[in-house]
Amino acid sequence: MSAIKIGAAPLNQTPLDWSGNLQRIVSAINEAREKKVELLCFPELAITGYGSEDLFLSYWFPIKALDQLKTLLPHCKGITVAIGLPVRIENKVYNTMAIVEDGKLKGFVAKQYMAIDGVHYEFRWFTPWKAHEIIDLDFFGEKIPFGDITFHHKNIHYGFEICEDAWRGPIRPGYRLCERKVDLIFNPSASHFAMGKTLERKELIEFSSKEFDCYYCYVNLLGNEAGRMIFDGETMLAKSGKVLYRNQLLSYQDFQVLTFEVKEEVQEIARILSKEEEFVQAASLGLFDYLRKSKSRGFVLSLSGGADSSTVAILVAEMVRRGIQELGLENFCKKISFPIPQNSASAEKELVNQLLTTAYQGTKNSSVDTFKSAKELAESLGATFYHWTIDEEVGTYTQKIENAIGRKLTWAEDDITLQNIQARTRSPIIWMLANINNALLLATSNRSEGDVGYTTMDGDTSGSISPIAAVDKYFILHWLRWAEINLDRPGLALVNSLQPSAELRPAERTQTDEKDLMPYSLIVEIEKLAIRDRRSPMDVFLILKEEIQIEDQILKGYIKKFFQLWSRNQWKRERLAPSFHLDQFNVDPKTWYRFPILSGGYKEELEQLDQL
Repeated sequence: MSAIKIGAAPLNQTPLDWSGNLQRIVSAINEAREKKVELLCFPELAITGYGSEDLFLSYWFPIKALDQLKTLLPHCKGITVAIGLPVRIENKVYNTMAIVEDGKLKGFVAKQYMAIDGVHYEFRWFTPWKAHEIIDLDFFGEKIPFGDITFHHKNIHYGFEICEDAWRGPIRPGYRLCERKVDLIFNPSASHFAMGKTLERKELIEFSSKEFDCYYCYVNLLGNEAGRMIFDGETMLAKSGKVLYRNQLLSYQDFQVLTFEVKEEVQEIARILSKEEEFVQAASLGLFDYLRKSKSRGFVLSLSGGADSSTVAILVAEMVRRGIQELGLENFCKKISFPIPQNSASAEKELVNQLLTTAYQGTKNSSVDTFKSAKELAESLGATFYHWTIDEEVGTYTQKIENAIGRKLTWAEDDITLQNIQARTRSPIIWMLANINNALLLATSNRSEGDVGYTTMDGDTSGSISPIAAVDKYFILHWLRWAEINLDRPGLALVNSLQPSAELRPAERTQTDEKDLMPYSLIVEIEKLAIRDRRSPMDVFLILKEEIQIEDQILKGYIKKFFQLWSRNQWKRERLAPSFHLDQFNVDPKTWYRFPILSGGYKEELEQLDQL
């Protein structure tokens, strides 16, 4: 088999941006043709975007996708292109790849297995195609083969596994393609980013290339397409169990055209990023796309000086730094519709100043340390920084309710009420600032707080978007220490010296987050077993008993507290601002984990735990 040049084109698409989506596809095809690519593969559902949700169920939506494909045909002269789109046949919708050779549509390959776990609900929209089945589809009066098809280009026989198809073990289509003696399998994907996931993909692709004795080419979507899921644009080529090509992930580009030859030699392999690097790269790209696609004019953040809000501030600053580094100053400003700073030497800080407005909203319970922490961090990043106190407003609310109920509120009797009114009083004024700036209000909740409801609804949960709501607090604390050194962010020094605290009780009550809850390191271990692995309270105890050095009764107490708080606070998780999916799992009921708002709260299961 003589070597040919093939290409993969990760794309950053947007649902319903028909002209923009088509323009990016055409631009990628033109660039591929200039690079002498013979066979170009786009990701899954590249014409519409994967995140189109219930639009896939609309009668008109798949029809318009076919119209877009028809418009695309003349742009495919002199090249073979594989492109993803939904196709409706009668009352069923199929997830397909269309193969266009020299401007002529040759056929459609339909996806055989649907992703139905975690963030994916494909069975809601798509029908699986049956193996070996082929029909004729009427494409504007022309009969086109549709179904389980393979193709030939010169002396290369190639086929497709579409994303989830490849993850189905011994029943996956790859085994049937192997029987048909294909030389090359493409895997066009819409595989969400998660920290560490690239290692799983690498293992799968290496295995596939060896098991099926063929070249295996993987190409993924790119960017924050529709709000929650981020795609990393990963592209790999493997043969005989070895990766021959791998790109660097999470580009700020609209699209990439990545080329390699079908020959068994290493061509280019980007290093695999650490979890800390992946987090900042993915979250900052997610913010960049959310900002420009929502047509907002920046971000507003209630900067408390603590770990969570400081993390969010750093992510915005890194969005600016990384965007300028990859796109260049002019292109970065163009994409977010901001004027180019006059002084290029200080452009990064000037842009952060325009894009990020912060405010420290203190009370008599706030400490001097957190004020200094917030101020120093904001100044080090270049962010606009305001500060004010809310004691007067808190006092007004408190006095009104005291007059109404005829008694004074006390910390002994009204602890939660007095804490929550402070957090809620911060919300209206910071929203006011966001409205004035036509900006996105950034919420600062993390996943650990979401687990146990350690957050004030309509207070610190207020926001347009919650960038770190899918990341645990234990990781956040570790990442901030890493970021201070590895991202050269000296403004984090004071943040990293403080013990996490909501600072809502008087100082003499010595409030800390872990004192209110349990060690964050333990919350992570419990939630992995309880939520990610869906284990019972008894299972969680028996597993952790062997792994953690802690007294049985204390461990039981923490486990009971977790499950009780978890089931009691589902209503809060239902109302959290949209968040990015960044880790192996999250607790957002709109994307990953659904749980009843009203339940028995594991009463019997926790009673069984006591009997152990």
